[in-house]
Amino acid sequence: MTLRALPVLLLVSAAPFVLSASPPQAEGVQYAQLTIHERLIIRVPRVSPAPIRGRPAPVPPVRWDEKKGPVCIAMNTLTGAAVDREGEVDLVVGGARRVRAKLDDDCPTLDFYRGFYLKPTPDGQLCAKRDGIRSRSGAYCAVTRFRALVPRPAKK
Repeated sequence: MTLRALPVLLLVSAAPFVLSASPPQAEGVQYAQLTIHERLIIRVPRVSPAPIRGRPAPVPPVRWDEKKGPVCIAMNTLTGAAVDREGEVDLVVGGARRVRAKLDDDCPTLDFYRGFYLKPTPDGQLCAKRDGIRSRSGAYCAVTRFRALVPRPAKK
């Protein structure tokens, strides 16, 4: 036998196993199907201003007045967030607008863990009285309403 004939002999001997239309059945074997659903969680870190060497002192913080806000916010327009007070999260929308999310009373650990998670919804919207945010400790905080934030005019 030559070395050239060896691969052909191996293929011919394995042919009955390769050409078999159904897998070999063992007695007592059951087949099951497993479906895996993908889950995506977006982490929104808390951003706090940090002084940088060689830069001028930061401008005093802006004071905000609350006005009537939207019912829902598109999640893909969120660019940042700030947790300043317990029970409230200021969301930066579209890079310039700010909206304050008022949360239910059962959300004490949100500011302690410096950040939160948003779970995407099928319609891509974060809506008051329907959705919520999850603190990094795992607590769920329902959004009760949104308030639009308008900069308070500076006193002269």
